[in-house]
Amino acid sequence: MPESQNIYDDPVFFAGYKNLRDEGSGLNDNLEQPALWSLLGGSLQGLSILDLGCGFGGFARKARALGADAVLGIDLSDNMLAEARKRTDDTRIDYRRSSMEELALEPQAFDLVVSSLMLHYVKDYEGAVQKIARYLRPGGRFVFSVEHPMFTARAEQDWIRAEDGTPLYWPVDNYREEGERRVRWFVEEVVKYHRTMETYVNGLIASGFTLQRLLEAEPVTAAKSPQADLERRRPPFLLIASAR
Repeated sequence: MPESQNIYDDPVFFAGYKNLRDEGSGLNDNLEQPALWSLLGGSLQGLSILDLGCGFGGFARKARALGADAVLGIDLSDNMLAEARKRTDDTRIDYRRSSMEELALEPQAFDLVVSSLMLHYVKDYEGAVQKIARYLRPGGRFVFSVEHPMFTARAEQDWIRAEDGTPLYWPVDNYREEGERRVRWFVEEVVKYHRTMETYVNGLIASGFTLQRLLEAEPVTAAKSPQADLERRRPPFLLIASAR
């Protein structure tokens, strides 16, 4: 199975992404993360957690603060893992390098699997979900976020604008044509995979998951981003909570 593109180890991309996250002004902080944590609830007491696409380890550290017993963070990027280790001082958090395609873990080892904005970089979504189902204990939960199918349908991923740059509307085209999209984000040729809402939901059901909740995130109150009102005009993220 082909490995996902390792764009986060591109130095230009990584510098841009790190600056965005450290400023705390991006859509991750103002939309996606608040929505993700709302699906998880408060206490994670005693849980063994797998974090797929762990990035800088922020989720792992917060999960431990909320009572998680242990967190295993997986990421393909050496840059991301180096930053995560630098920011983490906790023997109950472990970080490992792997793509989703190559990942091999013990079955039924986790109570909760979380994936934040990673699965739209993975070509084989159904295969990934089947793996995740094997890693969960009976009754375990899988909670994830992806870029919304309305967002990923077109590779341009931008508004149609007036001559003065004012956003007029967000176009959706080729929605049913699932597959690779090459987009510009910090650098050219960033590979993402578009799939429909139907595919996201039915892939879970086919692997034995029960849907618990679905969110199309909107900005939190008093979001720092000046684009907050604009982001309410179309959903940038899709989040789903499910259980085995």
